[in-house]
Amino acid sequence: MTLQDLTWLNPPPHHAIEGDGVRVRTGKETDFWRETFYGFWRDNGHFLYRRVEGDFTAEVTVKGDYEVLYDQAGLMVRLSETHWIKAGIEYTDGLAYFSVVVTNDTSDWSLVAIAAGPDGVRIRLTRHGEAVRVQYLDASDGHWKPVRLAYFPTSKIVDVGLMCCSPQREGFEVTFSGFSVGPPIARDLHD
Repeated sequence: MTLQDLTWLNPPPHHAIEGDGVRVRTGKETDFWRETFYGFWRDNGHFLYRRVEGDFTAEVTVKGDYEVLYDQAGLMVRLSETHWIKAGIEYTDGLAYFSVVVTNDTSDWSLVAIAAGPDGVRIRLTRHGEAVRVQYLDASDGHWKPVRLAYFPTSKIVDVGLMCCSPQREGFEVTFSGFSVGPPIARDLHD
């Protein structure tokens, strides 16, 4: 399956597919979030996805021009508007953090500070039954670092792909490269 075969949920105003990469410029005030703390529901973020059956591992490298609070880009696994996980780099407090939002009816948010290199960050989501493992590749030592192990409802088919949002502006520019979806990695949690 090529990038041209993927489907958009909420297409961005501008995007271009070049080889194994996708460049995106976000629309105005886009986000995925449900209720918690902020009291609003948004489901207008940009999501370029494919359908996947069973367990899988998905990876992508994300590189963005993070400038405004909550600019974000990464991977998403989605069952419905009320059940999804997004994981990637998000701009908060003047820094790019690794951010994970798990939504099972309502959203939660976790952050970890990482050293994002000039070539972007490689992100990985793995589904094992009712669990999704979130990792990023640490460029300094070449090891996959765990960020989250989250519950996700069991289902035969889910949507998996590239996600980006700019909740407080429009025009966040991000490049995704090396997107892949394949069989799940081993269940061993530690190298």
